[in-house]
Amino acid sequence: MNTKPTTKHHVLELEQFLPYRLSVLSNTVSQAIADCYERQFALSITEWRVMAVLGRYEGVSAREVAERTAMDKVAVSRALSGLIAAGRVRRRIAEHDKRQSVLQLTAKGWKVYDEVAPLALEHERRLLAHLSTEEQRWLTRILERLWQAELEEIAR
Repeated sequence: MNTKPTTKHHVLELEQFLPYRLSVLSNTVSQAIADCYERQFALSITEWRVMAVLGRYEGVSAREVAERTAMDKVAVSRALSGLIAAGRVRRRIAEHDKRQSVLQLTAKGWKVYDEVAPLALEHERRLLAHLSTEEQRWLTRILERLWQAELEEIAR
């Protein structure tokens, strides 16, 4: 098998391509913690992300959840269907706009949240322990700068 790159085309070294590397890292880190809460709580990554948003911002719409997580609206909708069916999330009519529905964790949802959140935070702590305090600060700055640059790019 010939693996020699051709010079007729632009060469994209996927292993060095930043969006690819960020995606692979994100998927790997997410899956590592997800294996735990999938086994213990029958909770998918998408469902946990929805619950994490609702644990932080109670009373938001499905659209707002999708925006805050940068997840596809269809994926959020599927996750919400599962969470509502499992009795972990409740949907109600918004007081400020009767045409809009808002979401909140139920008591059952809060019970799961209160067990998973510390696991997720501990996983993050162990991962970040591989970096010095200064490296952690730089990582935060770099991620914020890249996020802002991407938002500016989208706005163009």
